[in-house]
Amino acid sequence: MTDPTGLEQARTKMTEAGVAPAAIETFARFYHLLQSGASGMIREDDIDPLVDIPNRAELTIDDDEAAAALAKTAMLKLNGGLGTSMGMDQAKSLLPVRVAPASSEGAGSGEPEMLTFLDIIVGQLRAAREATGARLPLLFMNSFRTRDDSLAALERYPDLAVDGLPVDFLQNREPKLLADDLTPVTWEKDPELEWCPPGHGDLYPALHASGVVVALLEAGFRYMCVSNSDNLGATPDATIAGWFAASGAPYAAELCRKTPADVKGGQIVIRKSDGQMVQRETAQTHPDDVAASLDATRHPFFHTNNLWFNLEALAAELERTSGVLELPLIRNDKTVDPSDASSPKVVQIESAMGAAVAVFEGATAIEVERSRFLPVKTTNDLLVLRSDVYDLTPDYRLEAQALAPLVDLDKDHYKLIDAFTERFAAGAPSLRDADSLTVRGDWTFGSGVRVEGKAQLVGDGGTVPDGATVGPEGF
Repeated sequence: MTDPTGLEQARTKMTEAGVAPAAIETFARFYHLLQSGASGMIREDDIDPLVDIPNRAELTIDDDEAAAALAKTAMLKLNGGLGTSMGMDQAKSLLPVRVAPASSEGAGSGEPEMLTFLDIIVGQLRAAREATGARLPLLFMNSFRTRDDSLAALERYPDLAVDGLPVDFLQNREPKLLADDLTPVTWEKDPELEWCPPGHGDLYPALHASGVVVALLEAGFRYMCVSNSDNLGATPDATIAGWFAASGAPYAAELCRKTPADVKGGQIVIRKSDGQMVQRETAQTHPDDVAASLDATRHPFFHTNNLWFNLEALAAELERTSGVLELPLIRNDKTVDPSDASSPKVVQIESAMGAAVAVFEGATAIEVERSRFLPVKTTNDLLVLRSDVYDLTPDYRLEAQALAPLVDLDKDHYKLIDAFTERFAAGAPSLRDADSLTVRGDWTFGSGVRVEGKAQLVGDGGTVPDGATVGPEGF
């Protein structure tokens, strides 16, 4: 039986912690759904696949119209993640990912500078401003655990702020709930672990509480592109801005065609009952429907989490709902300490910002090139991003020089960033000629290593010598 005081306890805890009222009401709405047994599942029998959408590569947008749209566009990066799955305890966006381009500030003297996600994002923005003349405000939605470090790192870019607009605002936090009675968990070993982020659906109450949307409108902006800070492919794009402005849509989602590597992530589907576009996340997919959801012949697209908003439509919806959008619940079952499987089982209430596709009448979607989706969720992704599969151009874009191989590193030895860094201390191997790289065992890579074909390393481990070539039979 659910403890009837659970929601009251959670409300009190959130209020005392200074959580925004809109976030508390959003949490309360989801709590009631959770009490009712709602899981947020979207069954395959209840939806049709989305198959016919515009393709960015085929758009013909007038240059002046594209430039005018970009001039009214703001960029927002979700920057609340700590990279805990890789063993990090600070913002994932502070992880070094690439050597600075030869023409960048400070390059060419001494040791090559390693740039973080934040450095590259700022570089992309500065280059776009210089090339287009657009003001392009850049804002970050930080969490209570990423804000201080991220803002400190951004101090080296005093030109970032635009028209007095804030550089960041805070996402909210909510209590983890004990799975057996849905009361807020207490964890004296580390009270910070009593809290969790509400998922990126918190964008809406956080925007409402911060007043950012109104501030952007007052400064003359009409559109906003939102993406994850760990996706360096989501650069300012005048073509998409021009298409979105011309569409008149209140909201648009960027989708990519699936490859064999795409086994996770949300997808846009059509609800049979009313023909409405809705988003189905992995956590909302019933186990019996997983095979169908992953079938690229049935569901050809996946969601990049790059979104476009008409700021006037967004402001109207935030005002109408006081920031409490009617998004589907995502129930996430965890342990209070993610690193301790024996710690108490908890429920985290989450939502996805992309689920707002069902809220905005006239919402749409567009197919984009894979180059706009380059996320880093694991050290597998990080190895590819650091390798010669990509070149970092002087305008800070990552240009693919080959098809990205499927990398599968032994989790026992490479999952955590410190262990990964130790085993690739001499740098990432060349992956341009690789179809895949599978590593089992504890292998340390020397310098100048090349990977070719469907390469694999198996056994207990050892050292891959400098200059070695790793192929299907090892090296």
